[in-house]
Amino acid sequence: MKSLRTLTLAALCTLAASSISHAADTTAAQQLAHWSAQAGSPGNADKGKVFFATRHGGEWSCASCHGTPPTAQGKHASTGKPIAPLAPAFNPKAFTDTAKVDKWFRRNCNDVLSRECTAVEKADVLAYLNALKP
Repeated sequence: MKSLRTLTLAALCTLAASSISHAADTTAAQQLAHWSAQAGSPGNADKGKVFFATRHGGEWSCASCHGTPPTAQGKHASTGKPIAPLAPAFNPKAFTDTAKVDKWFRRNCNDVLSRECTAVEKADVLAYLNALKP
């Protein structure tokens, strides 16, 4: 009986992890709306473009890995690992998983700024990325 419970629990955990890692629970537009609401103002695409291309006292900018504009495959500046296009119009999977969006904003902002991005910065960058069209 105990092994059946263990097996069932393991199966449920695997199923839950699988569904979480493949979840498409949001859209790029919803992410922009969320961060604009957090910022208390709509994202500004022009400010986002400048933020994206600027080194903020460190050795990297967002564009260092994602390219300028971020509409084609990028490449990690230190590992060389390929990075899918960041602009949602060029990558339908971009910004569709809230957990991944939060994780990558946290990591990338820390790499570029040595701190987490503010809600205003996130909204501005998302406004810029959402404005890029083919």
